[in-house]
Amino acid sequence: MADHRALRDAFGCFATGVTIVTATDGRGRRVGFTANSFASVSLDPPMLLVCPAAGASSLAVIRESGRFGVSVLAADQRALAERFARRGVDRFAEGAWVEAESGVPLLEGAAANFACRLAHDLPAGDHVVLIGLIESFRAAPERAPLTFLRGRYG
Repeated sequence: MADHRALRDAFGCFATGVTIVTATDGRGRRVGFTANSFASVSLDPPMLLVCPAAGASSLAVIRESGRFGVSVLAADQRALAERFARRGVDRFAEGAWVEAESGVPLLEGAAANFACRLAHDLPAGDHVVLIGLIESFRAAPERAPLTFLRGRYG
């Protein structure tokens, strides 16, 4: 296969939104990570997908609980995207968090929020494709989304 850096640069030519994916384990401990591998899948039934790294520490909690949340970040939430991409910090120490009926944490003030039940968990190289059945959602169309292009937030 081609050089990984060159491939990353080629993928970086596609502008994406930025999300925070969250879950809660059986003891109430919240986990989450920043992801830009996010897409709508289906309107009927309502489904979306996210693609975390196969080694993501949050993945075990999502699999155990069978639920996850996705918060589509607004343009002024870059600091949270960076915080959730770091290791060794309390990722939930900043931002206003609310719980969906299912118990997954969602970021208040995000451009959109989705609470999902895990429908499919598929291996895909060094990542995993998680397909969620959307149980509830909220959108704030007046909030401009945070974007990521060529390794930079926009």
